[in-house]
Amino acid sequence: MDILAQVLDRVRLGGTLLFHFELGHPWNLALPARPYALFHYLSGGSATLALDQGRELDMTAGDFVVVTRGEPHVIFSDRRTKPLPIMDLDRLPGRLGVVRHGGDAQPLSTMICGNFTVERPSRGSVLELLPPLLLLKPTEDGGWLEAILQRMVSESALARPGQGVALSRLTEVLFVEVLRSWIKSLDSGEGGWLGAMADPHIGPALQLIHERPDQPWTLGDLGRRVGLGRSAFSARFTNLVGQSMYRYLIARRMSEAAFLLETSDEGIARIATCVGYQSAAAFSKLFQRHHGLSPGRYRAVRRTDGGRKQGGVLQAELAD
Repeated sequence: MDILAQVLDRVRLGGTLLFHFELGHPWNLALPARPYALFHYLSGGSATLALDQGRELDMTAGDFVVVTRGEPHVIFSDRRTKPLPIMDLDRLPGRLGVVRHGGDAQPLSTMICGNFTVERPSRGSVLELLPPLLLLKPTEDGGWLEAILQRMVSESALARPGQGVALSRLTEVLFVEVLRSWIKSLDSGEGGWLGAMADPHIGPALQLIHERPDQPWTLGDLGRRVGLGRSAFSARFTNLVGQSMYRYLIARRMSEAAFLLETSDEGIARIATCVGYQSAAAFSKLFQRHHGLSPGRYRAVRRTDGGRKQGGVLQAELAD
């Protein structure tokens, strides 16, 4: 089982390209807080990205930045220029998503901005494991980043049939590649379960938990399966994943249960059994503690809104 592929498929990863900027010095753009990850690719020129908390990041051509928590931030060539809210910008007629802004002076900068969305958010989601500000340099990516993003730039330049779908699919591929690159850069003990997947002992244990969350796994069982003693396995799991095996198992079961409640018509008792609980009452109590809603209420709410409200909201807000 490809754990990352399963998780991304279950949360319904999405996203889109929002703007393609052509910027003349001096310029300064302000982006308000959003409950989504925003990305910026500086394809030409230079810029500085500053978060509200004061952290700044100097960007050069080819840099790709993800503001994973959607924190308010500004991007500028000259901090003395008054920030212009991104929602106040106008697109050029006939060039969907392209915006010219700033002065006429050199250097000129080009940048594309978009979002990554998760339609089935959950505790411990992939986005929550990423650092608040993620920077990928062009020298670290082996060419994939530039290839995908340049394709997005060219796709956004002119309105064509199927453009929205094409950009959405490209964004999904982009996010997967961002995760791969980030995971590759992690040191031991970083990145939670994403980083632990590469460990020769904990990686297989995570796979067993994901494949069979209904099994009554114990530290001894999993330790034997991956070639470690109980104590060594427990310490290694906690150190690399950032939580105990039992806590991770419960979270995995609750995530699977939420998925089944939303996508199937199975009864609560049957779903409880599928995720390792013989008592529907015990399962319901734990589910409510984890998700904040009873299983029945969770199913009703998620099916009422379809769990899809997130996907198009940010795009509409920024495009208005």
